Amino acid sequence: MSEITSISVEARDRAGKGAARETRRQGLIPGVIYGNKQSPISIAVSPRVLWAEMNKPGFLSRLFDVSVGGKTERVLCRDVQCHPVSDQPLHVDFLRISAESKVHVHIPVHFSNQDKSTGLKRGGVLNVVAHELEIIAPAIAIPSELVVDLTGLDIGASIHLSTIKLPEGVSVVTHEKDQTIATIAAPTVAAAAEAEEAAAAAAASAAAAPEATGEKPAS
Repeated sequence: MSEITSISVEARDRAGKGAARETRRQGLIPGVIYGNKQSPISIAVSPRVLWAEMNKPGFLSRLFDVSVGGKTERVLCRDVQCHPVSDQPLHVDFLRISAESKVHVHIPVHFSNQDKSTGLKRGGVLNVVAHELEIIAPAIAIPSELVVDLTGLDIGASIHLSTIKLPEGVSVVTHEKDQTIATIAAPTVAAAAEAEEAAAAAAASAAAAPEATGEKPAS
Protein backbone atom coordinates (compact mmCIF):
# COMPACT_ATOMS: atom_id res chain seq x y z
CA MET A 1 0.00 0.00 0.00
CA SER A 2 1.19 3.51 -0.78
CA GLU A 3 2.16 5.71 2.15
CA ILE A 4 -0.18 8.48 3.31
CA THR A 5 1.33 11.97 3.18
CA SER A 6 0.13 14.79 5.43
CA ILE A 7 -0.02 18.34 4.05
CA SER A 8 -1.56 21.59 5.28
CA VAL A 9 -3.55 24.00 3.12
CA GLU A 10 -5.54 27.18 3.65
CA ALA A 11 -9.31 27.43 3.31
CA ARG A 12 -10.66 29.99 0.81
CA ASP A 13 -13.90 31.79 1.59
CA ARG A 14 -14.84 32.26 -2.07
CA ALA A 15 -14.96 30.04 -5.16
CA GLY A 16 -14.99 30.96 -8.84
CA LYS A 17 -12.55 32.28 -11.43
CA GLY A 18 -12.14 35.71 -9.82
CA ALA A 19 -11.32 34.20 -6.44
CA ALA A 20 -8.89 31.77 -8.08
CA ARG A 21 -7.06 34.62 -9.82
CA GLU A 22 -6.81 36.50 -6.53
CA THR A 23 -5.35 33.38 -4.87
CA ARG A 24 -2.68 33.17 -7.58
CA ARG A 25 -1.84 36.86 -7.13
CA GLN A 26 -1.14 36.01 -3.49
CA GLY A 27 1.40 33.41 -4.64
CA LEU A 28 -0.76 30.38 -3.85
CA ILE A 29 -2.42 27.71 -5.99
CA PRO A 30 -6.22 27.49 -5.83
CA GLY A 31 -7.85 24.11 -5.46
CA VAL A 32 -10.88 22.20 -4.26
CA ILE A 33 -11.66 19.19 -2.08
CA TYR A 34 -14.86 17.47 -3.20
CA GLY A 35 -16.76 14.18 -3.22
CA ASN A 36 -18.02 11.56 -0.78
CA LYS A 37 -21.46 13.27 -0.73
CA GLN A 38 -20.10 16.27 1.17
CA SER A 39 -19.91 19.95 0.31
CA PRO A 40 -16.81 21.05 -1.61
CA ILE A 41 -14.12 23.06 0.16
CA SER A 42 -12.18 25.74 -1.72
CA ILE A 43 -8.51 25.70 -0.73
CA ALA A 44 -5.20 27.45 -1.40
CA VAL A 45 -2.00 25.38 -1.59
CA SER A 46 1.62 26.48 -1.25
CA PRO A 47 3.43 26.01 -4.60
CA ARG A 48 6.45 24.65 -2.72
CA VAL A 49 4.32 21.97 -1.03
CA LEU A 50 2.54 20.99 -4.24
CA TRP A 51 5.72 20.87 -6.33
CA ALA A 52 7.45 18.72 -3.70
CA GLU A 53 4.67 16.14 -3.88
CA MET A 54 4.29 16.28 -7.67
CA ASN A 55 7.98 15.48 -8.06
CA LYS A 56 7.63 12.26 -6.06
CA PRO A 57 6.67 9.02 -7.84
CA GLY A 58 2.99 8.11 -8.02
CA PHE A 59 1.59 11.54 -7.19
CA LEU A 60 -1.84 10.71 -8.67
CA SER A 61 -2.08 7.34 -6.90
CA ARG A 62 -0.97 8.34 -3.39
CA LEU A 63 -3.27 9.22 -0.51
CA PHE A 64 -3.02 12.52 1.34
CA ASP A 65 -4.29 13.65 4.71
CA VAL A 66 -5.04 17.31 4.04
CA SER A 67 -5.35 19.56 7.08
CA VAL A 68 -7.71 22.48 6.45
CA GLY A 69 -9.77 24.61 8.82
CA GLY A 70 -9.13 22.40 11.83
CA LYS A 71 -10.21 19.23 10.01
CA THR A 72 -8.32 16.48 8.21
CA GLU A 73 -9.61 15.21 4.88
CA ARG A 74 -8.26 11.97 3.40
CA VAL A 75 -8.02 12.55 -0.34
CA LEU A 76 -6.59 11.43 -3.66
CA CYS A 77 -5.38 13.99 -6.21
CA ARG A 78 -7.52 13.67 -9.34
CA ASP A 79 -6.21 16.52 -11.47
CA VAL A 80 -3.64 19.29 -11.67
CA GLN A 81 -4.25 21.96 -14.30
CA CYS A 82 -0.99 23.52 -15.51
CA HIS A 83 -0.11 26.57 -17.61
CA PRO A 84 0.42 25.50 -21.26
CA VAL A 85 3.69 27.46 -21.57
CA SER A 86 5.30 27.66 -18.13
CA ASP A 87 3.91 24.33 -16.88
CA GLN A 88 3.22 26.00 -13.53
CA PRO A 89 0.27 24.49 -11.59
CA LEU A 90 -2.87 26.63 -11.90
CA HIS A 91 -5.44 24.54 -10.01
CA VAL A 92 -5.54 21.26 -8.11
CA ASP A 93 -8.48 18.92 -7.46
CA PHE A 94 -8.58 16.54 -4.49
CA LEU A 95 -11.20 13.78 -4.19
CA ARG A 96 -12.38 12.70 -0.75
CA ILE A 97 -12.22 8.97 -0.19
CA SER A 98 -13.67 6.62 2.39
CA ALA A 99 -13.09 3.05 3.51
CA GLU A 100 -15.69 1.93 0.95
CA SER A 101 -14.35 3.94 -1.99
CA LYS A 102 -12.88 2.27 -5.08
CA VAL A 103 -10.80 4.30 -7.51
CA HIS A 104 -9.24 4.07 -10.97
CA VAL A 105 -5.51 4.83 -10.88
CA HIS A 106 -2.41 4.12 -12.99
CA ILE A 107 0.46 2.43 -11.17
CA PRO A 108 3.92 1.34 -12.37
CA VAL A 109 5.01 -2.21 -13.16
CA HIS A 110 8.24 -3.25 -11.42
CA PHE A 111 10.37 -6.14 -12.74
CA SER A 112 12.12 -7.88 -9.85
CA ASN A 113 14.96 -10.43 -9.75
CA GLN A 114 16.43 -9.41 -13.10
CA ASP A 115 19.73 -10.86 -11.90
CA LYS A 116 18.02 -14.26 -11.59
CA SER A 117 16.62 -14.32 -15.13
CA THR A 118 18.38 -16.97 -17.22
CA GLY A 119 17.73 -15.02 -20.41
CA LEU A 120 19.03 -11.70 -19.10
CA LYS A 121 22.16 -13.39 -17.72
CA ARG A 122 22.76 -14.78 -21.22
CA GLY A 123 22.66 -11.27 -22.64
CA GLY A 124 18.97 -11.11 -23.50
CA VAL A 125 17.05 -7.85 -23.48
CA LEU A 126 13.94 -7.07 -21.43
CA ASN A 127 11.44 -5.40 -23.76
CA VAL A 128 8.78 -3.72 -21.62
CA VAL A 129 5.41 -3.38 -23.33
CA ALA A 130 3.47 -1.96 -20.36
CA HIS A 131 5.38 0.34 -18.01
CA GLU A 132 2.21 1.01 -16.02
CA LEU A 133 -1.30 -0.43 -15.73
CA GLU A 134 -4.68 1.07 -14.94
CA ILE A 135 -6.27 -0.62 -11.96
CA ILE A 136 -9.41 -0.47 -9.86
CA ALA A 137 -8.51 -0.68 -6.20
CA PRO A 138 -9.88 0.10 -2.74
CA ALA A 139 -8.92 3.72 -2.10
CA ILE A 140 -7.46 2.83 1.29
CA ALA A 141 -5.27 0.06 -0.16
CA ILE A 142 -3.81 1.31 -3.44
CA PRO A 143 -0.63 -0.66 -4.23
CA SER A 144 2.44 1.44 -5.00
CA GLU A 145 3.40 -0.93 -7.84
CA LEU A 146 2.67 -4.29 -9.46
CA VAL A 147 5.58 -6.72 -9.31
CA VAL A 148 6.68 -9.14 -12.05
CA ASP A 149 9.18 -11.80 -10.91
CA LEU A 150 11.69 -12.62 -13.67
CA THR A 151 13.34 -15.52 -11.83
CA GLY A 152 14.26 -18.34 -14.23
CA LEU A 153 12.79 -16.72 -17.35
CA ASP A 154 14.83 -17.39 -20.49
CA ILE A 155 15.19 -15.73 -23.90
CA GLY A 156 11.90 -15.96 -25.78
CA ALA A 157 9.76 -15.75 -22.65
CA SER A 158 6.62 -13.60 -22.73
CA ILE A 159 5.20 -12.19 -19.51
CA HIS A 160 1.42 -11.83 -19.57
CA LEU A 161 -1.05 -10.15 -17.27
CA SER A 162 -2.17 -13.53 -15.93
CA THR A 163 1.29 -14.07 -14.41
CA ILE A 164 1.01 -11.04 -12.11
CA LYS A 165 -0.27 -11.73 -8.62
CA LEU A 166 -2.74 -8.94 -7.86
CA PRO A 167 -3.36 -7.74 -4.30
CA GLU A 168 -6.74 -8.57 -2.79
CA GLY A 169 -9.52 -6.37 -4.13
CA VAL A 170 -7.46 -5.09 -7.08
CA SER A 171 -8.37 -5.64 -10.73
CA VAL A 172 -6.70 -4.44 -13.94
CA VAL A 173 -8.56 -2.44 -16.58
CA THR A 174 -7.64 -3.99 -19.93
CA HIS A 175 -9.20 -4.54 -23.34
CA GLU A 176 -7.03 -7.59 -24.06
CA LYS A 177 -7.77 -11.09 -22.79
CA ASP A 178 -4.25 -11.70 -21.49
CA GLN A 179 -2.25 -8.55 -22.14
CA THR A 180 1.48 -8.89 -22.83
CA ILE A 181 3.48 -7.00 -20.21
CA ALA A 182 7.03 -7.72 -21.42
CA THR A 183 9.22 -10.14 -23.36
CA ILE A 184 12.81 -11.32 -23.07
CA ALA A 185 14.40 -11.05 -26.50
CA ALA A 186 17.71 -12.18 -27.93
CA PRO A 187 20.53 -9.61 -27.73
CA THR A 188 20.23 -6.89 -30.37
CA VAL A 189 23.82 -7.38 -31.53
CA ALA A 190 23.35 -11.11 -31.98
CA ALA A 191 20.08 -10.58 -33.81
CA ALA A 192 21.73 -8.05 -36.13
CA ALA A 193 24.63 -10.43 -36.84
CA GLU A 194 22.21 -13.22 -37.67
CA ALA A 195 20.33 -10.89 -40.02
CA GLU A 196 23.58 -9.91 -41.77
CA GLU A 197 24.57 -13.57 -42.16
CA ALA A 198 21.17 -14.41 -43.61
CA ALA A 199 21.38 -11.47 -46.03
CA ALA A 200 24.89 -12.53 -47.14
CA ALA A 201 23.73 -16.10 -47.67
CA ALA A 202 20.75 -14.91 -49.69
CA ALA A 203 23.00 -12.71 -51.86
CA ALA A 204 25.41 -15.60 -52.47
CA SER A 205 22.53 -17.85 -53.49
CA ALA A 206 21.21 -15.20 -55.87
CA ALA A 207 24.65 -14.75 -57.46
CA ALA A 208 25.09 -18.50 -57.91
CA ALA A 209 21.71 -19.03 -59.55
CA PRO A 210 22.59 -17.55 -63.00
CA GLU A 211 25.80 -19.61 -63.12
CA ALA A 212 23.82 -22.77 -62.56
CA THR A 213 21.49 -21.93 -65.48
CA GLY A 214 24.26 -20.70 -67.77
CA GLU A 215 22.97 -17.11 -67.72
CA LYS A 216 25.28 -14.11 -67.43
CA PRO A 217 24.88 -12.21 -64.19
CA ALA A 218 23.66 -8.64 -64.59
CA SER A 219 26.48 -6.11 -64.30
